[in-house]
This record gives sequence, structure tokens and C-alpha cells, in this order.
Amino acid sequence: MQHVERELTEHVMLCDAKGQLNPAAIGYARQPVVVSNLRGNFMRKKKWNYWCVFGDEIMFSATICHLDYATVCFVYFLNYETQRFHEKTLVVPFTRQLKLSDEVLDACHFRHGDMNIQISYKQNTTQMQVSIEDFDGESLHASLEIQHPEAYDSLNVVIPWNRQTFQFTGKHLSLPTSGYVKIGSQRFDFEPEDSLAVLDYGRGVWPRESSWNWAVASQRSLGRSIGLNLGGKWTDGTGMTENAFFVNGKMTKIHEDVLFHYNPENYKEPWLIHTKFSDDVKLTFTPFFERVSKTDMKLVKSEVHQLFGYYNGYVRYPDGKKLKILQMLGAVEEHYAKW
Repeated sequence: MQHVERELTEHVMLCDAKGQLNPAAIGYARQPVVVSNLRGNFMRKKKWNYWCVFGDEIMFSATICHLDYATVCFVYFLNYETQRFHEKTLVVPFTRQLKLSDEVLDACHFRHGDMNIQISYKQNTTQMQVSIEDFDGESLHASLEIQHPEAYDSLNVVIPWNRQTFQFTGKHLSLPTSGYVKIGSQRFDFEPEDSLAVLDYGRGVWPRESSWNWAVASQRSLGRSIGLNLGGKWTDGTGMTENAFFVNGKMTKIHEDVLFHYNPENYKEPWLIHTKFSDDVKLTFTPFFERVSKTDMKLVKSEVHQLFGYYNGYVRYPDGKKLKILQMLGAVEEHYAKW
């Protein structure tokens, strides 16, 4: 059985004075106590804030990402019923119209003539404004208010490949969201009772090539708010995982590696996701839509297959009790990056 990971309870710097991994930061925390003071490591630092909101009618996502030599920002949405999907991506080398913070809930922004993303945080609330003049031939404007209930845990993990390459990931799940997304003349409203947001905050120094799986879901089920976060490949062999589930904001950490079984020739076939040694996680994911994003700029390549669908199965509490997962809306992905 995989060992129990160390829990962090006090603020700690991610890096030492040389820009290498601070050993005291290795572990996981229920609050965002890790300060991402990245420095040095020219061209190797990677930073991103990825937001995804699962609403009643649509899923909406906005991301600001900095690769050290270029900014990559993308916005996409999916209408569940009609399966209308559109994504807009901008790649801008060495821009100054960007701010990404060292702490998870500080303000960030990307300002460009073709895309404007503004994110601020105050009094347990994130305000997100997104404007795009040409989004699938129409204008897009999103105005969202995302709540961070004080009692909620988040998953904060430092993954140590070695002293020179490492990653801090902060996952905030099941965040009640209100507001709207307007595309052309269509307006989609979000109500906090049935609209839940996910934040994936990443800061680290990465190897040249990487690949990972990520499974995530946030939904209300049987009167409870449930969140799932499971990862594979990139954490294997490090002694740390990004695996956990949340019920009404309280996190249960899973210390075991999780395996993803799927058909890379047909990603829309069902995925099987389970813990490596035990049966503490046993899930089937059935996709209904595949998002494919490919970038090939020779020196920089990426390929993402992100599936949206439903989880069924269970996860287990430490006392042996099972939490049943029934037709829970979420996403899963395979991501390869040469960056």
C-alpha cells in the first residue's frame, strides 16, 4: 500500500533562494498555504489558472497560461443538449499584458485586443469577467461570481520529481457560481444551486516532455455537493498524488495512485478509473463529447483529448464506507506536452 503523504498546515515557500524545490513544501494541504515563489529556471517555468464552470445548460471554461516564453489563453464552452462547442485560443510571445500571482486566490488578468480575462478575489468571492469580440462569429461576454465558502477545503499538493523539476497544484472544487455567459443574442444564466466551478491552479518547473491524465467532477447529488479530483501518470513514483474527493466541501485525501484505462484509438469509449492496490476508487466514465486541442510549433507541441460525460461507481472513506457516484457530470483528459 502506498504510504500516507505528509500534511502541511502552515504557510511555506515552494522554492529556496536558488529557485530549487524547498523540501519543506513537499506534501499536501487542505488550504492554499504554499506560496509559489518561482525564480530562475529560464524557459522552464509553467504557470496557469484554469477555470471551468459546470452549469445547468452549458459548461464554460477560461484559462490564462504562461509558459515562460509565451502566453497561451483559451476560452471554450459546450452546450450539453445541442453539443454546440467552440474554443478560441491566443498564443502571444513575451507579452506584458499578463498577471499571474504567486498565491492561489490573488488577482490575475490577460489583456489583448482579441480577448480580455479579468479575475479578482475579495471576501471569499472570485469575480470573473471575460470579453471576446469574435467568438465563433459572435461576441462573448461572461460575468461570473464564484463563491469560496469559508468551511470548504481545497486540494493543494507539491509534486517532487526532483529538486530541479516540481509542480504545485491547487484544486478548488464545487464552488457555487452565479452570473451569466452571453454569446451573441443567447444568454445562459448560472444559479449557485446547480452551477459549480472548478479552479486548477498550477505553478512549477517542468521537464521538457510530460503527459498526464486528469479526472474532475463537481455536482450536487442527493442533497450534497460532491467533488472528485483524480490524476495519473505525472505523479507516479513521486510519493505524492492529486487524488481526493469532497463532500460538502470537506476533503478526503486518497494516498494511493490511480490508474486510468481507456482506448487511445477511440477516447469516447468508456474509461475505467481505479486505485492501484485497493478497490477504494472504482469508477466508470462514459463520455458524450470529446474536445481535441492540438498545437504543433515544432519546438512546442501539445495534444489534449478532454472528454465530458458521466461518472458512475464509488469512492471509499477511510472507515470503509462507500460514497456512491451516480451519473455525475464531469470531465477526464489525456494531455501530452512538449514545452
